[in-house]
Amino acid sequence: MLARALRPVSLALLVSAAPACVTHSSTPMTGKVEVPLADRRIGQYISSGWSFDTSSFWIEGPEGVVVIDVQFLPSVAAEVIAAAERVTRKKVAAAIVLHANPDKFNGTATFQARGIEVWTAEQVVAAIPEVFARRTEAFAERYAPDWPSAVPQPQSFGATTTTLKLAGLELKAHVLGPGCSAAHVVIEWEDHVFVGDLVTNKAHAWLEIGETEAWLQRLSEIEAMKPRHVHPGRGRSAGPELLAAQREYLQTVIDLVKAETPTTPPEPAAVLRVRAELERKYAGYRFPVFLEIGLPAVWRRLAQANAPASASANEGDQPAGSNPTSQP
Repeated sequence: MLARALRPVSLALLVSAAPACVTHSSTPMTGKVEVPLADRRIGQYISSGWSFDTSSFWIEGPEGVVVIDVQFLPSVAAEVIAAAERVTRKKVAAAIVLHANPDKFNGTATFQARGIEVWTAEQVVAAIPEVFARRTEAFAERYAPDWPSAVPQPQSFGATTTTLKLAGLELKAHVLGPGCSAAHVVIEWEDHVFVGDLVTNKAHAWLEIGETEAWLQRLSEIEAMKPRHVHPGRGRSAGPELLAAQREYLQTVIDLVKAETPTTPPEPAAVLRVRAELERKYAGYRFPVFLEIGLPAVWRRLAQANAPASASANEGDQPAGSNPTSQP
């Protein structure tokens, strides 16, 4: 299994056999670099907790390197480029953003400033400005000056599933509907899938928009690709068991909330009971803080699904994710 093959790798060891022939070689690393020994064409950069343990991946092609997801902070985006180029001794030729969360798109301008094209689906491009505005309000002061000065603007490859030919690779970009974000891109390459935060490994899910039922459908769509290797937005890569684990987690969230017979507005004590049970059942999962916004959003979504149509239009709750102060 790929999970057994993934080990932390010393960057110095990886490049000691020959001098690097790419730029950015002096960039320091604040996160971790990992290379799956089962397939040295793929690498993973995991940021520090300061930027939410976010993963970026790269795929080495015959004509360069493609990076998947461009990180939460511009400084960390530069580290991803440096890590990929040091390990592969090839230039990063392109990058792909998988969905409209800032830990996936904030580093866009850092890549573009180096002449690297950044691509995503039309639906993701459309969602970025509103998401970026909310996160800037919450985070810009905290992370200053390490925060984008303008709305990130990746290029659109279109609104439907397509094959991207980048760096001598053919990557199938599946355009999917809502899950943890309003729209998603999943990259399929050989028997690998790169799925962003639709899947995590030992971390709580980003439930901000409350779309758990739609998210389960996204997992079914990924399972239909029959991947052998799944590369998640947080945590180490593994096999299709990650998809099964994510499905079980989301179904548990749904079942726990439904057991409270949700109505709007969310009942704080009941939400806390659900959170406590999730933290008990998934002890050791990182970022339980994500549940602060996520569980009320799921609660509202399920309550509205069960409410009479006339009642749901009159509720005065804030929209899901309206005040994200601790989450990407």
